[in-house]
Amino acid sequence: MDFQWKLGMAVSSDSCKSLKSPYITMAVKVADASGHITSKTFEMTVPQFQNFYNQFKEMAIVLETV
Repeated sequence: MDFQWKLGMAVSSDSCKSLKSPYITMAVKVADASGHITSKTFEMTVPQFQNFYNQFKEMAIVLETV
């Protein structure tokens, strides 16, 4: 139903003073067959997000042929 993402930067953590690691936060809303809406939020590294994006592009190409 809805899909949002944002880019963030982890600057430090308890175990690492100079982390400087970018990440993507995804928020997804889905509805099941009965219409019940569920929200899920998760984080990915930039390479994981790029892989996720490429998989969606491939699915879109397949869906265009159906």
